[in-house]
Amino acid sequence: MRHIPFKKEIDLPVYYKDLILSTGYRADFLCYDSVIVELKAMTQLSGKEESQIINYLKATGLEIGLLLNFGAKSLEYKRFIFKNRKSVQSAKSADIVY
Repeated sequence: MRHIPFKKEIDLPVYYKDLILSTGYRADFLCYDSVIVELKAMTQLSGKEESQIINYLKATGLEIGLLLNFGAKSLEYKRFIFKNRKSVQSAKSADIVY
């Protein structure tokens, strides 16, 4: 309804020292050709799911990732920013990067 450009279940290339590896990641969604969106349906998120999206960001060189969990009592979401080889989880939807 909001006309957000997206691609679903897209294969993302993985880079190592500026070379593309033969294996890649498959993200649930890629929005605006720059935001990785991972969907989960779990009662509680763990560090494993957070590590997954951080690894996606590191390997692809993309900077923004969203982790959405529909399995909890209410929607859980976390935004991740990967800049300057440092991953940071922001507070809710705030634009502050620590």
